[in-house]
Amino acid sequence: MSRRELRHFPSGNHPAIEDTAGSWPPPGNAEILLVTADPYLRGEVERVVAAAGGSLRTAPDVAAAMREWDNADVVLVGSDIREIPPRRRAPAALIGRASEGDGLWRLATALGAERVAVLPEAAAWLAEHLSMSGAPEPGGEVLGLIGGSGGVGATTAAIWLAQGAAGEGISTLLIDGDPWGGGIELAITTEDVPGLRWPDFFETRGSLDPTQFRDSLPVSGGFAYLSWPGKREAVTTADASAVAAVLDAARRSFELILVDVGRSGEGLMALAWECDRMLILSTPQLKSAVATARLLSDLPPVDTGLIVRGSGTSAVDAPLIAESLGLPLSGLLPEVRGVAAGTELGRLLELGRRKQVNRFVQDVLELKGTRQ
Repeated sequence: MSRRELRHFPSGNHPAIEDTAGSWPPPGNAEILLVTADPYLRGEVERVVAAAGGSLRTAPDVAAAMREWDNADVVLVGSDIREIPPRRRAPAALIGRASEGDGLWRLATALGAERVAVLPEAAAWLAEHLSMSGAPEPGGEVLGLIGGSGGVGATTAAIWLAQGAAGEGISTLLIDGDPWGGGIELAITTEDVPGLRWPDFFETRGSLDPTQFRDSLPVSGGFAYLSWPGKREAVTTADASAVAAVLDAARRSFELILVDVGRSGEGLMALAWECDRMLILSTPQLKSAVATARLLSDLPPVDTGLIVRGSGTSAVDAPLIAESLGLPLSGLLPEVRGVAAGTELGRLLELGRRKQVNRFVQDVLELKGTRQ
C-alpha cells in the first residue's frame, strides 16, 4: 500500500471482518485518529476498530485533532471535514456514506486522502488496513532454491543455508515448497516440534499478524521453518491467496526467507514468483546442466545464481557450467559423507556444522548479500 492511489473498495471483494480478526488477531497497537462529528460514521468506525484491533481516538473537528494528528499511526477523516491542517500529512482514508455519491471522491482529492472507504460496504477492507497499520513494513528478502534436476541437493542446501544464516544472527525462516517431498522437517529433527504447518494456513484470507505468525512456527537449529507435515496422509496444495498471505507475513517478521521451491508446477507458480532472488542447483555433468538450462525458462525474471554440487575433484568444472548457463557461480555445495543417512534420520543439522559446509554457507551468503 505504498502507492498513493485513490480507491474505493466495495463489499464482496475483500475478506470479511471476521476473517481478518479470527484465528489471527491483529497487533492491537495501532493508534488510530478519527476526525468527524458525524455520529453514524463514528459508530461505524468504532465497530471496525473493535474487530481489527488498535486504539481509537476521535476528534469532532480539525482544531480538536491538531494535538494527536502527527502522533497517530493512521488518520481517518469523515466526509463532514472540509479541510485538513496545513503542513500535516494527508489522511489515510476519507470515510463516507454511499448516499454521498461522487462528491466523496471530489472531496478526497481536495483533502489529499489516499483512499475512500464507503461504510458499511468497505468495512472489511478498512478492518484489514487498520489491522496491518501497527505491523512492521515488509523488508525481508525471499531467496528461492530449486534443483535444476532431481536429487541435486536443493533441500540440503536450503537447510544448511538457513542454519548458517541463523548462526550469523540473521532472523531466518525456511519454507518447504514441495507438498510431495515428505516434509522438510523430517530431515531437520527427529522430535515432534510444536508449531503450525502448511495445512494450518489453507483457510487464510487477508493478512496475518507478523508477530503471531513468527511465534507460531516450529524452530530448530536457530531458525524457524514452515513444513509440510511429515506424515503419510494425503496433502493438497495451498492456494495463491494463502501463499501470498504467508509470504507477506514472512517478509514482515524475518530478515531472510529461504524457500525450497520444489520442482512441481504448483511450486513454481505459487512460490518461485514470490522470490526476490533464486539459486538453481546443478551437478557438473552434461545431463544435469541441460536440465538446468531447460528449467531456467520457467523461472521468474529475477537475479539468479548457480550452485554446483560436487567433490573437490569436480569443482574445476563448476565455472564452465556457470558460463554455459549464463549464470554467476554462487557457491559449491560439498559432497559430505552421510548426507543420505542424515536426511533419513533427521540429523542434517549435525552435518551442517562441518567446516566445508560452513565455507559453502559463507560463500553463498556473502555473494547474495544476506550476511549482516
